[in-house]
Amino acid sequence: MPLRLRFFLLTASTLAVLGSGCVRKQFFQADALPDAALPLSTTADTVRGATAGRQYARHGGLYNALVGQHHRRTWAAPVTAPVLRLAQVQPGGLHPGKIGGGFNSTSLGLTAANGPAYVLRTVDKDPIRAMPEWLRGTFLVNALRDNVSSTNPYASLVVPPLATAVGVPRAAPRLFYVRPDDPAFQTDSLRHFRGQLAYLEEKAAVMPDAMAPAAVVNSGKVFTTMFNGPACRLDQVALLRARLLDGWLGDWDRHPGQWSWAEYAKTETDLTTVSPLPKDRDMVFYRVDDGILGWLIGHVALPHWATFGPRYRQASGLMASGHYLDRRGLNSLSRAQFQAVARAMQQLLPDTLINRAVQRLPPAVFALEGPRTIAALQARRAELPALADLFYRLQARRAVVGGTAQPERFEIHRYADSTVVNVYPGPAAGPAAPLLYHRAFFASETHVIQLESLGGDDVFVVEEHASNFASRPKIRIYGGPGADELHGPQHSRGISFQQGSAPAKAAYDKLPEE
Repeated sequence: MPLRLRFFLLTASTLAVLGSGCVRKQFFQADALPDAALPLSTTADTVRGATAGRQYARHGGLYNALVGQHHRRTWAAPVTAPVLRLAQVQPGGLHPGKIGGGFNSTSLGLTAANGPAYVLRTVDKDPIRAMPEWLRGTFLVNALRDNVSSTNPYASLVVPPLATAVGVPRAAPRLFYVRPDDPAFQTDSLRHFRGQLAYLEEKAAVMPDAMAPAAVVNSGKVFTTMFNGPACRLDQVALLRARLLDGWLGDWDRHPGQWSWAEYAKTETDLTTVSPLPKDRDMVFYRVDDGILGWLIGHVALPHWATFGPRYRQASGLMASGHYLDRRGLNSLSRAQFQAVARAMQQLLPDTLINRAVQRLPPAVFALEGPRTIAALQARRAELPALADLFYRLQARRAVVGGTAQPERFEIHRYADSTVVNVYPGPAAGPAAPLLYHRAFFASETHVIQLESLGGDDVFVVEEHASNFASRPKIRIYGGPGADELHGPQHSRGISFQQGSAPAKAAYDKLPEE
């Protein structure tokens, strides 16, 4: 049995002993307001004493020592929130549309007669949809649901001013209470919103500048466009900024489904630029390792569940879920560029800004978490260059350079101290051909350069510029379905060529999942 599965089963079994052996039918609080505050006046514009999830704080000392205190007190902290009235959000009001959400959140699209579209998301989560059907009646559901207490329900309120400061697009969530008797939420499909706290935000991320994108697309669409031809370019520096912000905030859940992408109109070079739009900040300030079993899960079984603290203790796991994006979206950036972005971010995140951002937490929550969150952000800011260097080394160790569905020419120049890779459009690129890709790789940083063809009749040219050229990095060339060719020394050490290989097919035919 895999080690990770054993640890999860150990934790779940312990929870079964401490609690119920079967899934609890009434796990969630019936209403964000305690019984003493109900019924709510029909004219009330604000509620006081609402809680995001009182159920997470009902455990005793032994349970918390074994599993972890997490953010249980924050989930049970009383907060004040305005009552949601869809007719008053903007002129013309909002109208419920399509129900959505991933494995955890329940979300509702809201359409407007005038103005932008919105999304309403419940603050509390139900991860039961992440489990196989045959396990949904067992105690494992209790364990998975209880783990929601590892998240800080109000962390997304802190993110906007910090993201704006470093030029990263962000959402602008506002906290509301949904009345249980609100006429707009009486259908059965909207029952999970009734009586709950929820975040309302514009569907499109707020851009750091005034330039409006030509379109906003998901990860699958943007990678399809990029793989179809060289006319679409990803803004790699913008992605690096966003990824370092993820790391600084401790937001480890950054798989391709957690991003939208802004497509900007073609420029004078006839290129479409694509820029990242992060979304879903549920894992900011995550805390799982403050109990015996929680520590084992966060450090051994599931190291990408990285706990937020003053140090980047699990930095490689913290950045792991963005692997697909990082390998293909940061592959042209040098070590110096990683450092430059990190140091610029340090200057843009002064103490005054951090204090102001964290004070956006509800007062009762700030009293619980504010001072140590501020201290942790300040300490992590000081270590941003170190995080950037580790992140760079993770990407550089096995570099991936891919083509498109069109013919390309890959030129590999091997020197005594480095290997340079250039990619040009067309198999017979001349001196005036535009350069699609350029980077120098060094043996001290890169063990393997993986060149992946996608389509068209590509040409790979190897040129050795020194008799004692470095045998590292090793060159692994994976041809696509076209009639690809390798030119140069056929038996040069450290070079392999495979036509129509599985790695290239896996990388490009299987697009990132939403």
